[in-house]
Amino acid sequence: MQYVIIGSSAAGISAIEAIRTKDKTSKIIVISDEKNPLYSRCLISYLLAGTIDEKKIWYRPGSFFKDNKVEALLGIRAEKINAVKKEITLSNKEKLKFDKLLIATGASPKLEDIPGIDKKGVFPLRTIEHTIEIQSMLDKVKSVAVLGGGLIGLRAAYALKNRGKDVSVFVKSGSILSQIIDKDAAGLMQKRIEEKGIKIFTGVAAKEIIGAKSVNGVTFEDGSKHDCELVIIGKGVSPNIEIAKDSGIKTNWGILANEYLRTGVEDIFTAGDVSETNDIALEEGSINAIWPAACEQGRIAGLNMTGESETYEGSLAMNSIEFFGLPVISVGITRPKSDKYKEIVKKDAGKNIYKKIVLRDGIIVGVIFVNSIENIGIIGALIRNKADVTGIEDIMLEDYFDYGKIIPLIKKSQKGFKEPEFKETIMTLYK
Repeated sequence: MQYVIIGSSAAGISAIEAIRTKDKTSKIIVISDEKNPLYSRCLISYLLAGTIDEKKIWYRPGSFFKDNKVEALLGIRAEKINAVKKEITLSNKEKLKFDKLLIATGASPKLEDIPGIDKKGVFPLRTIEHTIEIQSMLDKVKSVAVLGGGLIGLRAAYALKNRGKDVSVFVKSGSILSQIIDKDAAGLMQKRIEEKGIKIFTGVAAKEIIGAKSVNGVTFEDGSKHDCELVIIGKGVSPNIEIAKDSGIKTNWGILANEYLRTGVEDIFTAGDVSETNDIALEEGSINAIWPAACEQGRIAGLNMTGESETYEGSLAMNSIEFFGLPVISVGITRPKSDKYKEIVKKDAGKNIYKKIVLRDGIIVGVIFVNSIENIGIIGALIRNKADVTGIEDIMLEDYFDYGKIIPLIKKSQKGFKEPEFKETIMTLYK
């Protein structure tokens, strides 16, 4: 048996570990276009900010591949899959056979389609290499333009402000973080960020990145101009589906996967940010490109590659962020576009608190908590387990709601509540 894994971030590494719990001897080959892939992508903005050193970004030791008897082909790209021959063509023109294949190719930064995008001093923020390159030129940088007001852009802005730079964020849409929170929550976050010296401009679109060979500014569609020596592209990511699509594997936004993380092609599996799986809140296929989901998908795919039949129930869109002491958590559907959803909101402007739950047929399918996040674990479990909260919806937004009112929901769904924090309660109820 020869297992081949394309990609060596969260999903790929979790798959290796899962395979080795069931199969200690078969050959595993991992292919990665990164030369040093064993780092936590979630931490690169902290490395850029200087709040952690490089030692803390590595989430597996350098001996990981050797310890797990893995042949690692690093700095090499998988270019083509022949599903019939079970063969992969590599960027060095070599061909590689597989018995079981996992496609965990992740996602790549969305780059602005504007003139000047290739100038020196323009970077996305996706890999440790990007971070190191940006750090190497910071001594020559006074002003930074961040194009994009999503998580990537704001984390980059926060990091570079922490480095003492003059940072401006330019957002094409009408509010920051528009993919994960609503305008009210975004307004609180924007106010806090601007209070700390980061300038944010919404409703503006970049026209051109200007300069000779290196960046010296950005012009915008409204005729304005911003002088800077560094541009960060923070427009989100796109799943790397090309190799699958070109090989006849079914794709949509991502590579389509069933509950076993199998693609439509025999012996080919998929996991991580490239995979389109069940979204628990939406109840349809989606990509939730978050680290925990990638790890869980990789683990289950790895087990099933060895012959197991473990099912993946799906994931939720989940984001937890904090800028300048203001925490925000969002889960599931936060900006519903249909009248079949009901929204319940609680605000306390004086304390910068904003809470919203989104319901569909009495079931919580989304939540936004700003500056008051204590009960998010319980509510997240209610979402996952599709508990009907009809009649007690309002208590979900209380700071210290009556846990006793949740017990009947747990009791009713005793087989569904798998979260460890509820096990003791369930056992007590059924003694």
